[in-house]
Amino acid sequence: MIGIIDYLAGNLTSVARALSYLGYSCFISSQPEKLKKADRIVFPGVGAAKSAMNNLKFWGLDEFIITSFRKGVPILGICLGTQIIFEESEENGGTETLKLLKGKVKRFPEPFFYEKERLKVPHMGWNKVNWIRKHFVFSNLDPDFEYYFVHSYYVVPEDQEVVCGTTFYGINFVSAIAYKNLVAVQFHPEKSGKPGLQILKQFCEWKP
Repeated sequence: MIGIIDYLAGNLTSVARALSYLGYSCFISSQPEKLKKADRIVFPGVGAAKSAMNNLKFWGLDEFIITSFRKGVPILGICLGTQIIFEESEENGGTETLKLLKGKVKRFPEPFFYEKERLKVPHMGWNKVNWIRKHFVFSNLDPDFEYYFVHSYYVVPEDQEVVCGTTFYGINFVSAIAYKNLVAVQFHPEKSGKPGLQILKQFCEWKP
């Protein structure tokens, strides 16, 4: 059974629908006691880091995620869920986050130019991932596949060994990471068609 963490940060139904399509049982909850019964956890999200952290603390989900990580429960972070696992976000002058991994979350610069072309922020739409480290969850993916992104911030890990994939949008930024029982992606696999479903399936089969 897969638990999907609900902290009022969106896109939960899309994740649940994708997992159900793949044939995996899942449930959505904001209650740590219920989520403790899950074999693995999906930590999705869109929106702002500060309000997300406030909601996580309100329900005790921040401690639940930290404890689950330390216990070795497989965890998948998606978009905002990927950013929150690091130490701090630049948002609102600095928002302290979960500190599962060392590193910060930075905002794309504004104005944002590449070769005299002004790029829109947030980075929204389809883009490729350059897979630079092998990992079961990210295995057998065609390098020409594109994934769906919607974000204004990106993660900057202190340890480059956790980086599995990068994406180019004016700059190269980290779009996929893995460390022990934790994997996380900046894009939305539940909205990325066949390759996204493949990642979700491989996460569900993964035995870290």
